[in-house]
Amino acid sequence: MKRTCCLMLLSLLALAGCGKPQPPEPERRPEPQATALRDAIDKPLQDAKAAQAAVEEAAKARDAALQAAEGAAPAD
Repeated sequence: MKRTCCLMLLSLLALAGCGKPQPPEPERRPEPQATALRDAIDKPLQDAKAAQAAVEEAAKARDAALQAAEGAAPAD
């Protein structure tokens, strides 16, 4: 009696494990992680471009001031 009861219980458990498989989850798009990396790379480049523009503006102002000073200076 015990054997048949245990055998029935084991077979019931084995059949319960053979259920219908669940469908896989739909694929999700990966979260954009490259934007942070791209921003980290791009920030120093933008800073360098801004610094270059400031240097060029200062050079133009210096040249204009130099030319104005030369034009206003008395001739020897």
